Formats: sequence, structure tokens, C-alpha cells
Amino acid sequence: MRVVVQRSLDSYVSVNNQITGKIDNGLVILVGFTLDDDENDINYIVKKIIGLRIFDDENGIMNLSIKDINGSILSISQFTLYADTTKGNRPSYINAMKGEYAIKLYEEFNNKLKENDINVQTGIFGAEMDVHIRNDGPVTILIDSKVR
Repeated sequence: MRVVVQRSLDSYVSVNNQITGKIDNGLVILVGFTLDDDENDINYIVKKIIGLRIFDDENGIMNLSIKDINGSILSISQFTLYADTTKGNRPSYINAMKGEYAIKLYEEFNNKLKENDINVQTGIFGAEMDVHIRNDGPVTILIDSKVR
């Protein structure tokens, strides 16, 4: 499982010109799954995201977590995080988990975040989405559950 975590001042996602998810202060998380991901990967990533101290404290030091600032999360499914670009110029997505399986893990991931009292907004899995991110900092972090 891979996620790209971006600190955001405000962001939203729309499908067919209809906003499906919107947050103010918090995190935008692009979420991708690979073939052998399971609940252990989700648990690892959720724990990391909740514990990340990437928000400024009163001294301007990145020392606060998403829970410390009572922030929200905009979660966007993103199979292209598993693009393989080693051969040629057209990416291969053979390592991305197929949608029918990935949607179950994606929903479980979002539910586990919600179980930690975090407001989670989403796009629509598998839809063509228009994502507007106002990255704060910019702060962008990549987390891979296979790299521990």
C-alpha cells in the first residue's frame, strides 16, 4: 500500500462538476494498493498517518498531528501510484490491485481513519475525478507499507 500525504489548507474533489468531498485544514491522501496488500498494510498506514507530526505548533515547528489540530482528511483512490515506468514511456499498472479488490481495502482504510475520530471526505472510487489541492508548505510525504 502506498499513500502520498499532503498537508492542505483546503482541498476538494468533484465528479461530473459535483463536489463529493471537501476539507479545510488537514491532509489530502492519495491511496494506492498493490497485489498482496491486506489489513496489516492498512493498519500500518493508518497508524503512520495519525501519528505524523507535520503541522506547525505555536513556535512554527512541525510538531502536531492531524488529531492535535482537529484536522480533516480528503482521501482519493489512486491506482497510478503503482505505475511501473522501467520499460518504455507508457506506464504499466500490472502491480496495481484490481478495482474489485481495491475498493474493499479503500473503504476499510477510510473506515479505520473514521474510527479514530477523524472527519474523512472522499472522491468516488474508480471515477474520473477533478482534485483541487492547496498544499500547505508545501509538505508532501510518501509512505509505503512495504518499506518499514
